[in-house]
Amino acid sequence: MEELLRLLAEDAPGSELARAAGEDAVARDLALRVRAGIDASKKREAELSALVDVARELASARDPGGVLDTIVHRARTLIGTDVAYLTLYDAAHGDTYMRATDGSVSAAFQQLRLPLGAGLGGLVAETHKPYWTADYPSDRRFRHTTPIDSAVGEEGLVAICGTPLIVDGAFVGVLFASNRTRRPFSREEVSLLGSLAALAAVTIVQVRAAAETAAALDQLSAAHAGVEHAAAAHDRFADIVLSGGDVDAIAAALAELLDVWVVLVDAVGNELAVAGAAQDSAVPWQESESGRLTRIGDCWVVAATAKGERLGALVIGGVDDLSGADQRIVERAAVVTALVLLFRRQAAEQSQRAQADLLADVLSGSADPRTLTDRLRLLAPSRRHDRLVVAVCRGDHSAVRARMPAPLEDKLVLSGPYGGDLVLLLALPDAVRAARELTEVAKRTGVTIAVTGPAAWGSALVEAHRQAARLATTMLRLGRSGESATPDDLGVAGLVGAADVDVRAHVEHVLGSVLQYDAQRGTDLIGTLHAYFAAGQSPTRAATALHIHPNTVQQRLDRISALLGDGWQHPDHALDLQVALRLHTALG
Repeated sequence: MEELLRLLAEDAPGSELARAAGEDAVARDLALRVRAGIDASKKREAELSALVDVARELASARDPGGVLDTIVHRARTLIGTDVAYLTLYDAAHGDTYMRATDGSVSAAFQQLRLPLGAGLGGLVAETHKPYWTADYPSDRRFRHTTPIDSAVGEEGLVAICGTPLIVDGAFVGVLFASNRTRRPFSREEVSLLGSLAALAAVTIVQVRAAAETAAALDQLSAAHAGVEHAAAAHDRFADIVLSGGDVDAIAAALAELLDVWVVLVDAVGNELAVAGAAQDSAVPWQESESGRLTRIGDCWVVAATAKGERLGALVIGGVDDLSGADQRIVERAAVVTALVLLFRRQAAEQSQRAQADLLADVLSGSADPRTLTDRLRLLAPSRRHDRLVVAVCRGDHSAVRARMPAPLEDKLVLSGPYGGDLVLLLALPDAVRAARELTEVAKRTGVTIAVTGPAAWGSALVEAHRQAARLATTMLRLGRSGESATPDDLGVAGLVGAADVDVRAHVEHVLGSVLQYDAQRGTDLIGTLHAYFAAGQSPTRAATALHIHPNTVQQRLDRISALLGDGWQHPDHALDLQVALRLHTALG
């Protein structure tokens, strides 16, 4: 058994493991299963790394044609097939058409159109579900047509896998990987192609939107040819969109071009950007519902809408009148603003999904900590990741992130749902500080927040999360909802719920202020506490035991109240203090 463990640690192949197991069939079977699990984990990590590379490559692409060529090339490489190709949906014709191929040699195949429901690709387009086959020509599940079978036969394709490209419920096209010989497609390969398709679909929509914006700005420039500031608006807005600029840059550009002040608000009136000397009074953002500029009082207002949804509004002021050309510039700025806000929201949604996937891998303990750290650096490159505090938020946690103060948000490394809770990983030095800073969040949201750590990546962080989950359960059983707490804050109950207890740290947490006072002033308030509880919380009997006047005991108790707070004699708190006193005595 020791030899098998050594070989597993050295990443030995299965043949060596079988040889080392000898006649022990059970040991051999277990060793081979562990080896298979390690190989599967490595394969999945390699695939995730490849998808990160693909996402980075797609994010840097600006040309629509170049994006599609990148997608099919990556699909062919990742799945390891002879050919990969991509069809796009044509809503006007109600079919899909071949748009990009990699490895294809047939001109007829490269010009193929697939009606909805016809062939494998048409079925994917009609149902929005993936389909695959090891032998398409003889597979009767699909509706074969002469044009499709002829083109597929000329290309020599046999095994085909197709998966839909969908963004926000909208069908974009189909991504395929195919082979010229029979081969089965595993569910892992289908899932990998689906992940690539998801990345590809979002990128296609974003690049299309950027191209449409650039085209719209070209039209604006052509309509006002010869007007110097219209040309300047075209150049500025196009540069902002294509360089990934944010709404601050749009507001600043518009204010400079028209010599006005600009306020951008979101759909509920929260201020997103200000440029120029904007007035302090409230702006009439809610009074404009269309994409046309409207004069309201001393201001001009235009809604920023995308896909029929109002995402915000631009409010312009500081000018008595706007020419027709200037009004169209403002309206075009609202279109560009809406697109940038839409991109921002889509990026936030993608980041949340990526964080949720990473958090699940972190807390399940199923992946290599070094790989997890590398993935986290891609999501949060500027933040420390070595030791993290874990906060489990239990209850209706939908408003927790919105209620977090900016300084605490800056310390947030990773967050997401896990096991029905919202889990926050914070780059803070200790759980006590984290619990204190989350107190107001818990009060405002009514959520119970259990805080543990800090802990390092790997099994320590997994155990810290488990301890926080147990602590949250204990807090709810004690009726402490709408609070944030560490295990030490629960006293004895916190000790019972913890898997591992730092006794000295617990004593310091409960009695630290009194111990520090004694050490600095040479007093013995700790001794007074011992005598007070030993006397059944009677100051008179405690005074007799200490051989001092009862007034002196009362003065000491008043000092203890100032250090510990007025509630220290409450039965629950008093029990925690007595346990801490006994532990302090045991520690010497």
